[in-house]
Amino acid sequence: MSRVLRPSIQVIAFASRLAPEPRRAIKLALAALRMERGDFSALEGTLSGYYRLRVGRHRVIFSYAADGAIEAVFIEERQLVYEVFEAQFIRRLKS
Repeated sequence: MSRVLRPSIQVIAFASRLAPEPRRAIKLALAALRMERGDFSALEGTLSGYYRLRVGRHRVIFSYAADGAIEAVFIEERQLVYEVFEAQFIRRLKS
């Protein structure tokens, strides 16, 4: 089963700034994710309901929409992704 993938503006902008090889790896990993393939797992704690996709040294945070589509909402390098995304997530909840 193939799902629709909806990348956020942040994901598109981040990927476009990468060198060709990492950009290609992310593109391939997102295409595989549409088919439910790849190195992904559920997040826990305050980020439950979201999942992470491992692509080399980068992590893509995504969720499943009510219509079954995959919403890729955030991407960053591994050492930063959870802290930055969680801070943005909490800021959105407070506003």
